[in-house]
Amino acid sequence: MKKICIIGQGGHSKVIKDILLSLKEYEIGAYLDDRFIDTKHKNGTLYGPISLVNQLISNSQFSFIVAIGNNEIRKKIVETLKIPYDRYALLIHRSAIISPTASIGLGTVVMPGAIINADTQVGQHAIINTGVVVEHENRIGNFVHLSPNATLTGNVQVDEGSHIGAGVTVIPNITIGNWCIVGAGATVIRDVGEFKKVAGTPAKLIE
Repeated sequence: MKKICIIGQGGHSKVIKDILLSLKEYEIGAYLDDRFIDTKHKNGTLYGPISLVNQLISNSQFSFIVAIGNNEIRKKIVETLKIPYDRYALLIHRSAIISPTASIGLGTVVMPGAIINADTQVGQHAIINTGVVVEHENRIGNFVHLSPNATLTGNVQVDEGSHIGAGVTVIPNITIGNWCIVGAGATVIRDVGEFKKVAGTPAKLIE
């Protein structure tokens, strides 16, 4: 059985733990979070601060996943820790449906009931949350978070770091730029530029 180190122990890590239990091919070897001042072992699992990561990198048995829901913080941790890319896990819940022609980067997590359809490309360290539908030929960038029950129709592009809120619908052929926020329940019918916030039906710019 493979060992995995979960970096972060907030609410998002609890869902990742459930995914790991569903897969039954990993055992959680370590939780690292700076809420832990001291190092301790409990039921065979190591708990300690994030600074312990270098010790675990030297152990070839360990893979890693950054269990932080905030896109900016997740990217900062990935860049700071400098864990080799091939040491990150790709976690896909058994109930998710993934097209054989889709590609998904390491460090990404696909939650229960998500669907990723034909020829879609998903980048690294993304979150495809519960019940998300990603239709054909989408391009999802690194560090994107698609919140529960978001629906991206065909040929949608979501660039790095953008957060698509719960229940959002994006019509075909739309591009959402880097580091955008799309409010929950929005319907996106036109392109969204970089670093913008939009909400509503149809989605409009907000301050």
